[in-house]
Parts: sequence; C-alpha cells; structure tokens
Amino acid sequence: MSTPAKPHQMAIPYSARFAELYDLFYANKPYAEEAAFINDLLQRESDAPVRSVLELACGTGTNAALLTRHGLSVVGTDLSGDMIAKARAKAPGLDFRQQDMRDLDIPERPFDAAICLFDSLGFLQSNENILRVLQRVRAHLRPRGLFVFEFWHAPAMLQKHEPTRVREWDSDRGRILRISETTLDVRNSLAHVKCTVLDPQPGGQHVRLEEVYTNRYFMCPEVSLFASKAGFEAVSFLNGFSRDSGITSATWHVLAVLRASA
Repeated sequence: MSTPAKPHQMAIPYSARFAELYDLFYANKPYAEEAAFINDLLQRESDAPVRSVLELACGTGTNAALLTRHGLSVVGTDLSGDMIAKARAKAPGLDFRQQDMRDLDIPERPFDAAICLFDSLGFLQSNENILRVLQRVRAHLRPRGLFVFEFWHAPAMLQKHEPTRVREWDSDRGRILRISETTLDVRNSLAHVKCTVLDPQPGGQHVRLEEVYTNRYFMCPEVSLFASKAGFEAVSFLNGFSRDSGITSATWHVLAVLRASA
C-alpha cells in the first residue's frame, strides 16, 4: 500500500504490482485516437509548427510512443519509478525520466508544447502545488507555447460519482478483481479513491493489494485563474477528446488548452 502523503507531498501512485497491471486495466482506452486528437489540437492551436513535446505523468509511455508516430519528439516524465521502468521497457528508444513535476527540470527546454493527460494534474491536490507546476511548465515552454491537460470536472464528480465500482479482467493467472471505493472531500474538491485488487496466484490463491489515490476536481473558471497567475492564457476548454466546447454538468473530463505568454 502507498505511504500516506505528508502535507504538500504526494503519494506515488501506481507503484510495484499496480504499475505492472496498469496496461491491463486500461487496455480498452482509445489511446491511438486520443494521441491523434492531441497532435491535431496542438498543430491547430499553435502559431508555429509543434515538433517537441514535454509530457508530465507519462505513465507507461503509451501516449509518448503514439505521439512520436505523428512526427513529434517527446520527453516523458513521471513521479513513479515503476511506471518509468515499464515505459522504458515498452519503448526503449524513447526518452523517459523520473521526475516530480513540482520540481520539473529538463535541460533541453524550451519545448513547443507540454501535455498532462488522464486527470493527472489533480494528483497535485493543493493550490500551492498546482500553481507551482504551472509555473514550472511555463518555464519549459517557448513563448506562446501550449500546455494541454485533462482534468476531472467538478459538476459531474459531485453529481454522478460512483461510491463503489467493481471491474474484472482475465489474465494469464486467472481473473483479476478491482474494487474502487470513492469518497469526496467537497470542502477541498478532492476525491479519495481506495483501490483494492485481488490478484490471482498459482494454486488458486489471491493476494490482496491496496492503493489510495487522491485526485482534485476543478471548475473551468478556477483553472483559468491558475493559468493567469502562472503566465498563461486559457485558450479553450473542450468536452473530452472532441472539438466540442460545450461543457455541461454531464462532462466528466475536460481538456484545457493554455497558451504561454509571449
């Protein structure tokens, strides 16, 4: 189980066996379509061709590998050493580095764009951490470079979150069961997700694994405020991976497009 986070620190998500199971859990996620959409979005919104991309919370490297197929040069970073190890094993020719995004420091900057997908910015939790990361991203972008990130939308989370969700997958060792239990800290806009996995072992036994993730959900106006304080302007908010800017209370995932100041 992950070590509880101290104030202003984040627990490292997806460590050890959870990192090994990550690609199984998200095997049906439409990564290829999302990568194509992100590339198109970056090229469309940028005032110059986007060739270099910095990815925060790159996980097991799937997005980075797919974006390179669109001709982009990608540097991927993640807090979890276990996730970085998986990324390097999957795509040994790509550039993956273990870094805390709050202390982001890539000497090869500036980049044309940066991305942070799958609601990963929410792991920062506090106003202080979020502003700090936005400032670090701004320092890594060329003037008018783009930052695209995905976040949980507060209205949908407040109205429609599932307190308990159970899913199953078949593996070469048998059926894997995952139970996700979500509780909301409404005062601080945080969702605490206790993830319990029953992992089959040889002989019919199961090992019980647990991790707790805490992720923040946002309203679009507060994201705009964070952006302005960090040297960005909010260009648009999209309804997930679509060109639809009609954000409603049913919108679970929002893509924010920010442009760095000149």
